[in-house]
Order: sequence, then C-alpha cells, then structure tokens
Amino acid sequence: MSEVRKHIVFYGRVQGVGFRYTAKYMAQSLELTGWVRNEPDGTVTMEVQGREALINKLLSGLNNNQFISIEWIDTEEIPPEEERGFRVT
Repeated sequence: MSEVRKHIVFYGRVQGVGFRYTAKYMAQSLELTGWVRNEPDGTVTMEVQGREALINKLLSGLNNNQFISIEWIDTEEIPPEEERGFRVT
C-alpha cells in the first residue's frame, strides 16, 4: 500500500482540550508520521502521512473524543515527505 500525506485544518473546540497530544499519541500508535500545531485563529493544523485507511482511523478517533468537538475539517492531499515520527510543534 502506498503512503499519502494530508494537510488538514480542524475547526471547532480543538484548542485547550488536549487535541495535539491526543493526535500525537494516536498517530504514533498507528505508525503515522507528521506534525500538529495550534494556530492563532483557534484552529489546529496537521500534516499526517501514512496509509490512507490509517489516517482515516486517526481522524475518526479524534472525532470521537469526549473533550474535542470538531465542527469541520479542510483536507488537502500533498506530496509525501521523508520524515520520522509525529511531533507537536
């Protein structure tokens, strides 16, 4: 299976609720790579890379968290990169 990389912006109650560290833990458990960061406008931006089915599992898990409330997601597929791990920036 080939890897894809997605640039994702999350809107809703996504800051101050452990979103980034939940995303990091889940991404690492799914062996995905990339990064996640808070933005000044209250959104969270993520770039995540791996098998598409595993990325979808990550998104589903984030959406089912009791503290996180995702109102909508903007997603764009971008070229894969060489990297190791998943980090909070």
